[in-house]
Amino acid sequence: MIVYDLECRGGAHRFEGWFKSSDDFAGQQKQGFLACPVCGSPDVIKAVQAPRLGRKGNQLPDAPAARTEAPESSESAQAAVPATVPSPAAPVANAPLPPQAVELMHKLAQMQAEALKTSRYVGESFAEDARAMHYGESDAEAIHGQATPDEAQELLDEGIAVMPLPFPVTPPDQTN
Repeated sequence: MIVYDLECRGGAHRFEGWFKSSDDFAGQQKQGFLACPVCGSPDVIKAVQAPRLGRKGNQLPDAPAARTEAPESSESAQAAVPATVPSPAAPVANAPLPPQAVELMHKLAQMQAEALKTSRYVGESFAEDARAMHYGESDAEAIHGQATPDEAQELLDEGIAVMPLPFPVTPPDQTN
């Protein structure tokens, strides 16, 4: 549907009209189906209007302005209402992360890198190797590798402590 701002030439009354297409508007205008709802004039034309462009999907909406003073009401209600109301958190997409989040991610990456240095990569045999160590069939050591979500859940159900790594790891045989 297309929405046009319309106006009658006689009284310059402005109103809105909805049409299937620009051809539909032209056809209705030519056949005299359009009339001003205020004065009834059939002499209706498209009014000059600003384009209605939707916001792109990757653009953030403007944050609402924070209130700077408490509302006018009783003293007890004023004490319960903060002087400023924080605006809701903006979506993360296409917005810079807060510095604390960046710092946390760097620390996690460093911790993971240190843990990987002191553990052995076992690849897709992770679940089997973790079970063997848990049940005393092989020596206990720190390992990392790959497991499906179902395998990881089964290990947890058996009481075997496992956890996903926060950041993806490239297997040693696939690194440069």
